[in-house]
Amino acid sequence: MQQKFSELRCKEVINVADGCRLGYVSDMEVEIPSGRVLALIVPGPCRFFGLFGRECDYCIPWPCIRRIGEDIILIDVCLDQIRVPRVRKGLFC
Repeated sequence: MQQKFSELRCKEVINVADGCRLGYVSDMEVEIPSGRVLALIVPGPCRFFGLFGRECDYCIPWPCIRRIGEDIILIDVCLDQIRVPRVRKGLFC
């Protein structure tokens, strides 16, 4: 089944292990020589109404994806295993 990345961005990611809604796909990790997708990236939840940035992002390995439907992507993984800390930027960077 082939899909464009723009189609994946419109799908919500849900973890079937605990029913948690993670959000929408924002990026993907691709192996350049083969063009194989390694992982999907979902931004973490906002802190304090979005004023203080976001928490950790979720990097979901491709083998953890169980099903890609018309409007959702189902994954099965422990959230602690896929959290990736965001790089903090300075005030004037």
